[in-house]
Amino acid sequence: MKQWQKIILGAVVVSLMGQSVHAQNFSEIKPAPQQVAWQDLEFGVIIHFSTNTFLDREWGDGTADPKIFNPTNFDPDQWMQAIKASGAKYVVLVAKHHDGFCLWPTEQTDYSIKKSPWKNGTGDIVGDVARAARKYGLKFGVYLSPWDRHDPRYKDAVAYDKYYLSELEELASNYGDLVEFWLDGAGSAGHVYDFKKIIETLRTYQPNTTVFADTGLFEYGDARWVGTESGRVPYENWNVIDRHGFLRWRPVEADTPLRNLHWFWHPNDEASVKSLDELLTTYDQTVGHGAQLMLGLAPDTRGLLPDSDVARLKEFGDAVHERYAHNLSLGHIGGTQEQTAALDNDPDTFWSAPTGSHHAILEVNFPKPITFNRSLTMEWLNDGQHVQKYAIEAWDGKAWKHVAGAEAIGHKKIDTFDPVTASRVRLNILSSSAEAHIREFQLYSIPEAKP
Repeated sequence: MKQWQKIILGAVVVSLMGQSVHAQNFSEIKPAPQQVAWQDLEFGVIIHFSTNTFLDREWGDGTADPKIFNPTNFDPDQWMQAIKASGAKYVVLVAKHHDGFCLWPTEQTDYSIKKSPWKNGTGDIVGDVARAARKYGLKFGVYLSPWDRHDPRYKDAVAYDKYYLSELEELASNYGDLVEFWLDGAGSAGHVYDFKKIIETLRTYQPNTTVFADTGLFEYGDARWVGTESGRVPYENWNVIDRHGFLRWRPVEADTPLRNLHWFWHPNDEASVKSLDELLTTYDQTVGHGAQLMLGLAPDTRGLLPDSDVARLKEFGDAVHERYAHNLSLGHIGGTQEQTAALDNDPDTFWSAPTGSHHAILEVNFPKPITFNRSLTMEWLNDGQHVQKYAIEAWDGKAWKHVAGAEAIGHKKIDTFDPVTASRVRLNILSSSAEAHIREFQLYSIPEAKP
């Protein structure tokens, strides 16, 4: 082959490759297995505990003396018992916040618990929390802030990148499997982070960790930030997003603190603990909108979660459990074995619409009329997110009446509406990019539910 022919052939291949990437259809994008497993966790917590805790601060400036960090009754088991009671499935610990103080005995700096009086400088908060989490059946992850307001190397991009990557290597190789790695570009003060190298380093030791990142860090994350710290998803939630013409599976995580506006503990601040109603609304607007809920918790200067926080977490967990403990769909009659797979309270089974279909109906029949005011629908996403518009309808004896509906279902969609009484209910998939797969279609009667 002549050189000019090679050049033309190469140009054609590049062109076709570009077309194939940019011509992707969102329904063809599928999650990685670890993304599927992570989305099934649904609810996690992020824990802020550092020198800020002892100085009544939210953002440290890097000047705090390590000697200030000295919890009097540190007990990660107490944290995990409260977290388990809340219904959360995983824990992310802030191993280093923006002030640069490290909660493990890193070999990279003395600005860590090695220089604190706690356990005479021999302790390891990260290790203790990781062990406690796993003891209670919770998965564990970390946040290592790229911004560092203490370390002088921060002004030298090359030197600081080496420092940061060395810290990341310690966390990624010494504390077992990490379910999630939080990544952001907060602060920065003009520093340009080497995100590519950060992910390469993490993946060397943790190939299955879900990387949480802002949508602006599109190519580096496996999950994306919702956009605010309000604890709600105010838009139709699609797992596939478009960035500069490239489509990627990037499910949403919505973070919000248990205490209004506060991620770290502050004294005389009990009034800021969110009410049970606020937390239930948060759940409906995050998990109920197909997203991950990340609730911020803050131990106090004792090294314990405050009693008020522990009590609220248990109230929250109990309330969510009670709401979804009585699935009326279990009382259905008839239907095929495959249809029953969407009505059995088992998210590992699912009903599939006819192959190649773009519209389908899943009907549920009951021996006598039921009254319900809430539905919970889950889409099987292993093959992609397909449902583009759906309606929940009830038979009034003469016609099908619209009860609720929207566009996206995704991982989980909770719809709330005025009470409806019927013996026939259906999930009407009005439009789907390919055949729909439904893991669960559940109905509930919840007294406190509001439209």
